[in-house]
Amino acid sequence: QVQLVESGGGLVQAGGSLRLSCAASGRTFNSYAMAWFRQAPGKEREFVAGVSRGGGRTYAADSIQARFTISRDNAKNTVYLQMNSLKPDDTAVYYCAAGLVGRPDWVPVASRGYDYWGQGTQVTVAS
Repeated sequence: QVQLVESGGGLVQAGGSLRLSCAASGRTFNSYAMAWFRQAPGKEREFVAGVSRGGGRTYAADSIQARFTISRDNAKNTVYLQMNSLKPDDTAVYYCAAGLVGRPDWVPVASRGYDYWGQGTQVTVAS
C-alpha cells in the first residue's frame, strides 16, 4: 500500500511559477513510476508528466510545452512538478499517481497504468 500526499498548490498570476510536491509512504518508492495528472472543471483527467522508477526517464504531455519539469528524489520518497510560465488554462486539480512497473525505464501515460492516487491539490492561475 502506498499513500500519496500532494502539497504546493495555490493561486498564482499568469506567467508565475509553482512547485508541487508529492510525498509517498512505504519502503518501495523506487519500484513505482510516478506521474502528475490534472483535471479541470468539466474536463477529463489528463496526463501531465511522468518519471521512471530511477528518475532517468521523463515524459511530458505536448500541452505542457516544456514549461513543466517532473523530478523525483528516491531518498526522500518525493516527486516534484516544477511549473513555470503558468497560464489560466493550467487551472485544475493536480493529482500525484504511483504505478508499480517492472521495467525501470517505463512511464505509463494512461491513468489505468497507475495504482495509487493522492487526494489532489488545487492550482488556480489568474489572468
